[in-house]
Amino acid sequence: MQLLHYSFDLWMTIIKSNPQLKVERVAYFQKHFNNYGKTADEINLSLRKVDILCNALNEKTGESISSENMYLMAIADINNGDTGIFTNIDIERLYADMEMLMLEFSPIPYCSQTERTLAALRKLPHATIGLLSNTGYTKGRTLRKILERNGLGQYFDFQLYSDEANLAKPNPLFFDTMINTARSCRPERAIEAQQIIHIGDNAHADIAGATKAGIKSLLVNSNNCCISTILSQ
Repeated sequence: MQLLHYSFDLWMTIIKSNPQLKVERVAYFQKHFNNYGKTADEINLSLRKVDILCNALNEKTGESISSENMYLMAIADINNGDTGIFTNIDIERLYADMEMLMLEFSPIPYCSQTERTLAALRKLPHATIGLLSNTGYTKGRTLRKILERNGLGQYFDFQLYSDEANLAKPNPLFFDTMINTARSCRPERAIEAQQIIHIGDNAHADIAGATKAGIKSLLVNSNNCCISTILSQ
């Protein structure tokens, strides 16, 4: 059956972090939210711990923890659980500063085949392409800016982010949102579930989630399978 919609995960499927971002972000927290004199390595560990925990919680509950709450959790961990530091935090300013860092040290394409593969799919006459991404420290609104800046945004008919839907993969409702959005992109032509494929690096969130939603799936990058494999499906 001909594929009519290609759905992609974002992180570690289409893009990966710029290594310099971690350095700059740690330096920021060390300067502004470090009442206990933590080292850069200790601060990085706190940020990483919160990232892993919230990702696991999002996948378990099917909902999305906000970026602001994640940053506050990290600040509390850096400061040995002392939430008194919250009193003087301007959370909107904090996120704005984090967005500036993210835009300055933007993520990069996952590999040399990333854009070539998206460009090839974009040329297919009847296919649409979308993003279905869980978010963490970085909001969907920022990720849209990044994809426009690096030229990858042009390949997607729509982008769906967990922080905006308050749904997270592998929640079937998030996949249903993607399926319905794909169908709305081409009302003149129906799309069967088996004409949709979701491509991602996470066996649980991406592959198990897609399977439960009744669509096809392809695991890439985490299993040494390149994203370009989708061109032979």
